[in-house]
Amino acid sequence: MTAAADTLRAAFDAAEVDYEEPQPGTFVVVLPGERKLATTVSFVVGAHSVSVNAFVVRRPDENHEAVYRWLLERNVKMYAVAFALDQLGDIYLTGRLSLHAITTDEVDRLMGSVLEYADAAFNTILELGFASAIRKEWAWRRLRGESTRNLDAFQHLAPPEDPV
Repeated sequence: MTAAADTLRAAFDAAEVDYEEPQPGTFVVVLPGERKLATTVSFVVGAHSVSVNAFVVRRPDENHEAVYRWLLERNVKMYAVAFALDQLGDIYLTGRLSLHAITTDEVDRLMGSVLEYADAAFNTILELGFASAIRKEWAWRRLRGESTRNLDAFQHLAPPEDPV
């Protein structure tokens, strides 16, 4: 168990990512993204394996079946982690690797996988599961003259602008 924890620390240091160790063998890493600005990942060293969990997005407001189907279809193509739901319906990436598989290269590959899957899926999940909220946000911001810059990825969901 100590060797795996030492390897995780070395991998995080080599990747130059900030991490915390709130208790021995439990690590929290924040990975910077593009679409999803940050993905928080926990690594927990157990007796036989290291579990990996990363929050992706809260429970969708709507269109649950389409969101969950899309996630399950992605799971078939993914490495080391898969999309999962918690008891509230929030979406996570989860995985488990045996202790002997924990090397600095493998931890780097794992962090890259988590970041790629969370970041690449983020806008699609938002569009499928929160389209009504995005449309309302567009309207609210336009009405108040607020910036819509962070909604650019969802231009196609913007309501038509009122003619002047």
